[in-house]
Amino acid sequence: MEENKENKYKIQITADSTIDLTPELYEKYNIKVIPFVVTLGDKTYYDGVDITPQDIFDHVNKTKELPKTGARSPEDLKDFFNSFTDKGYDVIHVGIGSKLSSGYEYAKVVEKENPKVHVVDTTTLSSGSGLIAIYASELVSSGKYSPEQIVDMINKRTPYTQSSFVVEKLNYLYKGGRCSALALFGANLLRIKPTLQLKDGIIVVGKKYIGGLVGALRRYVIDELNTYNNPDHTRIMITYTTATEEMLKVVREELKKYGKFKEIIETKAGSVITSHCGEHTLGILYLNDGDEGHY
Repeated sequence: MEENKENKYKIQITADSTIDLTPELYEKYNIKVIPFVVTLGDKTYYDGVDITPQDIFDHVNKTKELPKTGARSPEDLKDFFNSFTDKGYDVIHVGIGSKLSSGYEYAKVVEKENPKVHVVDTTTLSSGSGLIAIYASELVSSGKYSPEQIVDMINKRTPYTQSSFVVEKLNYLYKGGRCSALALFGANLLRIKPTLQLKDGIIVVGKKYIGGLVGALRRYVIDELNTYNNPDHTRIMITYTTATEEMLKVVREELKKYGKFKEIIETKAGSVITSHCGEHTLGILYLNDGDEGHY
C-alpha cells in the first residue's frame, strides 16, 4: 500500500511473523516483519525466512520432539525499530498477544526507551493479529490520524477479534503439554475434533466435533458465524497449517452461503503457529464488531 503523499504523519506498521499474512499482503499493506525464531535440535531458524512448516513435520516425525519457538530479544527489536525511527517514523508494532508470548513484553522494553515506538497488544495470534495489522495500515494510509489516535482506535477493536481453529489431532498439543494423555486417547478413540478459541488473550477449548474433519469444519463455520454474529464484513481470514482441497472447499462453500464478507483471504500459518498445532489445523478469523464506526 503506497503511503499517502499528503499524510503529515510518518508512521510505519511493524509486526512479528506470527501474524501469518502472505508476502503479498505484507507488501500491499506495507507491514514490515521481524521473524520469530524456531529451534530444531541444535539449529535455530527464522520463521518465514529459512524454515517451512514441512520442516517442522519432518523434524517431529523423525525425533518425536516438538520444535522450540521464541520471540526476538529486546536488542533485536531495538535495532529493528530504530531502522524506522532513525528515519523519522513513528512505529506501531502489532504482534502476538501478551499472554501468548514474551514478544509483547520485549517490545514494551524498547517502547520505554524510544518514544516513537508504540506497541499494541492484539490479545490474539495468527491472522487474527494480521487483521489488526491490516486495519492499522488502512488508518495510516488514510492520512487522518496521529500514531496515538491509531493506537487508541486499534485498542478499541482488539477485544472483538474472533480467532479460532479446528484441530484434527491433539498429538502436537499433547507433546507441548497442552492436553493430557487421557484427553489424547479419548479424542483419538472418539474421533473428536476440538475447537481452540482465543478468549481474553488465552487459548481455551471450545466446541468439540465428533466424526470426520470435513464435516467438523462445516459445522464449525456455521457455529462460529451463528455464535459470533456481528462481523465486520470487510474481510475474513481462512488460515491453516495444511489443508486438503476438500477441507478448503467446504469452508469456502459455507462462507459463500453466508455471502456477506466483501473479501475472503486464505493464508497459511507459519512455522511458529504450526509448531503448536500440527497438520490439518484450520480456522476462520474475523473482527466481530460490526460494520460501522471504524474509520
